[in-house]
Amino acid sequence: MMSEFKEFAMRGNVVDLAVGVVIGAAFGKIVSSLVSGIVMPLLGLVVGGVDFSDQAIVLKAAEVAADGSETAPAVLLQYGLFVQSAFDFIIIAFAIFMVVKGINSMKRKEEAAPAAPPEPSDEVKLLTEIRDSLKK
Repeated sequence: MMSEFKEFAMRGNVVDLAVGVVIGAAFGKIVSSLVSGIVMPLLGLVVGGVDFSDQAIVLKAAEVAADGSETAPAVLLQYGLFVQSAFDFIIIAFAIFMVVKGINSMKRKEEAAPAAPPEPSDEVKLLTEIRDSLKK
């Protein structure tokens, strides 16, 4: 069973998948940073200086005791975080689309190139020589 597992784990597809997951996770962090640090502030500036990460609808206000301490936190519908996550998704999906499109175009070029015909076997060469000598 261990040898079967080792054979499975060392197969090219599994290793490629593992590398893809690790790179994808790192790429996701980069895109999240891009969206939260660059795209959303610019979008907020365009729509009037709004910080989307703070945007929320209060469904239930926080409960405060008589001494001023908070007994229950507020219940918020944080749509600003959703907008930010949606931008993350769109950018990641577009980047993956471009990578897949590039890989597919490279595969099409490889398929379009005609393969050289295989060299004839020794028997075929010998028969061709006999045929040519008989023609003379």
